[in-house]
This record gives sequence, C-alpha cells and structure tokens, in this order.
Amino acid sequence: MLSKTNRLTLWILIAMVVGIGVGYAMHLGMDVAVRKGVAENLKILTDVFLRLVKMIIAPLVFSTLVVGIAKLGDMRTVGRVGGRALLWFISASLVSLLLGMLLVNLLKPGVGLHLEASGDVSDVVDKTGVFTLRDFIAHLFPSSMVDAMARNEVLQIVVFSVFFGMACASIGDYAKPVVKLLESVAHVILKMVGYVMNFAPLGVFGAIAAVIAIHGLGILSTYAVYIGQFYLGLAILWLLLLGAGFLLLGQRMKELLRRIVQPITIAFSTTSSEAVMPKLMEELERFGCKDKVVSFVLPLGYSFNLDGSMMYMTFASLFIAQVYGITLDFGTQLTMLLTLMLTSKGIAGVPRASLVVVAATLGMFGIPVEGIALILPIDHFCDMGRSATNVVGNAIATSVVSKWEGELGH
Repeated sequence: MLSKTNRLTLWILIAMVVGIGVGYAMHLGMDVAVRKGVAENLKILTDVFLRLVKMIIAPLVFSTLVVGIAKLGDMRTVGRVGGRALLWFISASLVSLLLGMLLVNLLKPGVGLHLEASGDVSDVVDKTGVFTLRDFIAHLFPSSMVDAMARNEVLQIVVFSVFFGMACASIGDYAKPVVKLLESVAHVILKMVGYVMNFAPLGVFGAIAAVIAIHGLGILSTYAVYIGQFYLGLAILWLLLLGAGFLLLGQRMKELLRRIVQPITIAFSTTSSEAVMPKLMEELERFGCKDKVVSFVLPLGYSFNLDGSMMYMTFASLFIAQVYGITLDFGTQLTMLLTLMLTSKGIAGVPRASLVVVAATLGMFGIPVEGIALILPIDHFCDMGRSATNVVGNAIATSVVSKWEGELGH
C-alpha cells in the first residue's frame, strides 16, 4: 500500500501527464481564441491552489519564526545561526551566478540566433524601476506589519518576526504565554497545510494544460537549444548542491531527497517554489531538523537563497546580449553578476520575479530591455526548473545549518 505522501505525489505526476495530453489536444483541436479562453479558465485551478497556499504563508512564517527565535534563546545563538545561514546563501548564490555566466560564455546559445520578439513585455518592464539598491534596502523594512502580511512580503515579515522573537527571548517568563499561543497557531497552520496540499493535483493540471494549450509542444523545439543548455546548467548546479549535501550530511542526504520529492514535484509543475514552503517546513522537521532552526533558516532562504533563479538571471541576461550581438568584457560581466546578486534579494513574492530583475539589469548595461520578449514564450518552462532548484537549495541549506548547530536528529 502506498503511504498518503506517496499517493499524493503519484496523483501530482498523473495530473502533469493528463495536463500535457489535454493541453495538446486543445492546441490541435480548437481555434486560437477558443483555446485561449479555455486556458484562462483552466488557470483558475492553479490560481485557487496558489491562493490557498499564500493564505497560510504569512501566519506560518510569523508564528514559526517567532517561536524558533524565542527557543534559540540568547542573541548570540540567533546571530550565529543567522550568520551561518547567510554564509551558505551567499556562497550558493555566487556559485549559481558564476555557473550561469560560465555556461553562456562557453556554449554561446544566443550567437547567430535570429529569433522574433514575441510576447508583451510591458508587465515586466513596468516593475523594473523599483530595483535600485536604495529602494531594495528601504523595502526590507516594513512600515506596517499588517500591510506586509496582506501583501505576503516574506522578507518584511521575517524582519518584523526577528525583532518580535528577540524581544520575546529577552523578557523571558513574561513572553511565555505569547510564545505558547504562537506555537499552537503554528501547529494549526501546519495541519491546514495537509488540507491545502490535497488541491495540488488540480493546480498542477491547470498550470500544465493551460500553457500547452496556448503554445503547443512546438514552442519547445523552437527554443530547444536555449532550454536544453539552461537545463544542462541546472543539472550541473544540482550535482554541486547534492555533492555539498552528501559531503556535509553523508548518507542522510538520501533520506532528505526522499522527503522532498513531493515539494520538488509541486514546485516544478506550478512554477512556484513559494507554494511548497509550508510543506517543505513540515518535511524538514520530519527529516530531523529542529523546528527552531527550520522556522528561522527556511524563511530567510526564500529571500536570500534562490539558487535556480540566480543561475537563470546571468544565463538570460547574457543570452539576450548575445542575440543582439553585444559583447561584454569579463569585468562588465562580473559587475553585472554582482548587480544581479544585490537586486535579486527579496523578490520571492514577485510574479515573474527573475524576468523583472533581468529587465532591470539589461537597462543598466545598455542591452535592449525588449530582449525579454525573446524569452517570454518559454519562461514558464524555464521557471519550472528554477523553482524546483530553489526548493532543493533551501532544503539542503536548512539541513546543513541544522547539522552545524548540532540540531539534526534522526
């Protein structure tokens, strides 16, 4: 008999296959206008699932993070755990960015390619103005916790929760009832996660069927080189991440991979790593990571450790430069890489976040922002890979920090 977790994973995989079949049948058998209308209606299934997940992210992050910090105790411990987590995040981000840069320079996927721009870039370009260093730093700090929760600004919720948790830790017994209450809230929310995940197969079916219905499978052959080389990059990145995981976690890495198969599958098919954050939190605790470390490191990871997105940003930026025949010297490419590293933090909740950052960066380096239109048609397929990679990176990061803290049980 399959366990409940394996049953759900099986249903998600079935939903992916059925979604591809239904989408392709619609693409072949319907007029463009009709299938676009049907595809929009199918997207409702995905929207409902993602909304259900988003509704529990803010209370989950707040309650678990405050409880986690309060349990960590003194500020030295909070600083040590946070420092170790950020050390891992920055190292992984740099490796991801450098790998993207290296691959584009070696493989040159954009050289000699004559693609026609297609797709509306206005929704992406309109958002690029906000990505300056000054605005990013100001955006870190919430002017209102209620507003941050209403807009699911994970990074702002993290900042408020850290201050709240440190205050709870410093006043001791007075804060015990508050911490106890938030611990109960966290348990209730985690129970809700189980209910919400039952909608995952419907969300997966809607997402896959809608995109195949509109673009068909032919879009993949048109961009086969670009997609193939990007996924080659992701495969190398996975090898590096898993290698680091095996090095630091040993044979327990196999168990971790077994536990995160379902979150990876959901992130891959819905193109949202955020959608699996509650489920990932639950699985990491079952794996043996202490709740106080998981609830502190994982929300930070969703703001600072998006490995798949990082690699995609250098890959896409330099690909567009190649298509337009713009040559960037090594120093300029490194400057671009560091710019991407800074401007990409805290974008987890922004739709098409990676493209927004890429568009902002193109403008800074004199590359036509309209180049985004070249990769828009297949962004969904690239987003599938980078979302799954983000989940793997954050799962390994949280487990490794738990091990470093001596908080990884069996």
